[in-house]
Amino acid sequence: MHELRGAVRPYAWGSTTFLAGLQGRAVPSDGPEAELWLGAHPGDPATVELPEGPARLDTLISADPKATVGERVVDEFGARLPYLLKVLAADAPLSLQAHPTIEQAREGYAAEQAGPGRGIYTDPNHKPELLVALTPFAALCGFRAPDVSAAVLTSFGLPELAPVVAALRAGPAGLRDAVAALLTWPEDERRELVARVVAAEPDERYAADHALATDLAAHYPADTGVLVALLLNHVRLEPGEAIWMPAGNLHAYLRGAGVEIMAASDNVLRGGLTPKRIEVDELLRVLRFEVLDDPVVPAEEVAPGVVRWPVPIRDFALHRVTVGGAPVTVDLAGPRIALGAAGAVTVDGLEVAPGRAGFAPAEDGPLTVAGAGVVYIASAGV
Repeated sequence: MHELRGAVRPYAWGSTTFLAGLQGRAVPSDGPEAELWLGAHPGDPATVELPEGPARLDTLISADPKATVGERVVDEFGARLPYLLKVLAADAPLSLQAHPTIEQAREGYAAEQAGPGRGIYTDPNHKPELLVALTPFAALCGFRAPDVSAAVLTSFGLPELAPVVAALRAGPAGLRDAVAALLTWPEDERRELVARVVAAEPDERYAADHALATDLAAHYPADTGVLVALLLNHVRLEPGEAIWMPAGNLHAYLRGAGVEIMAASDNVLRGGLTPKRIEVDELLRVLRFEVLDDPVVPAEEVAPGVVRWPVPIRDFALHRVTVGGAPVTVDLAGPRIALGAAGAVTVDGLEVAPGRAGFAPAEDGPLTVAGAGVVYIASAGV
């Protein structure tokens, strides 16, 4: 196990307190700190501290793929780390977004490479995500029942929303038309529409939805993503609870901190709540217009003190290990990243303090976790 130093991404929606506090640095930080990246993604690869000196993790993998990520990973995913581990800390809403399937990503990336590209697909990979809350966490995850969304929009008493409401009353078959109508709303009318939603006085049944729209409008007063957000499940997680976002599901993280693991990709199609470009046609092609009944993934205990959140892909697996007595042995294959979350923990003799991490190559054996605290261990799912 080698010390792994990740890169902090300073997106505007990030927290000035969470990551700094987790790592024991001065609070508040000099600016927003949104994500701590722990992986080999070329956008910001982590650094491995070796006896002979520091090395970029992606460079280390390229030099000896079978030793670092293992033969099974190389055979299935190529000479790369198939996942990216993050700590995410949001003080403001992230954009509404969705990610393509691997087939869509390969097709889109090939078209980009053939040129002239639109800059939509940055790699040929999918990006399913699992997020485990470290603090109370609020998120929008997948479409809720359209009749509920129709009732919410109706409660605002705005005649101009009638076509959207009619589409929603058609059930899941009308979701595409409802989303398309909101995303293609005339630009010169968007600010007024959002303002009228904020000024509406719905009855108590829809007070939470109106409060959400009001909060989002404070950040994006001319963005119809404020209304698209009302078509989604509003999920509140307690620490230790998790959400799973497969390809094609529209989602946005609103506030809170969590450990996030995803397939190693940066393919993002945005649908609002952002100043960045929105490719409406491509987003509509990628979205899954179906109701997501429950995005929350229950944890399952796999050994005393060890839990995981099962996901139906092979790119990654995430385990949480809690120790306080005898050391715990964790036998996971392939390349592993250990992230300290609480207490004083060592992994194979390396101290992994909160917010700090270590990397174990595939050629290393099972990991021994000792001390008193909590550590998350990411691995390939193969």
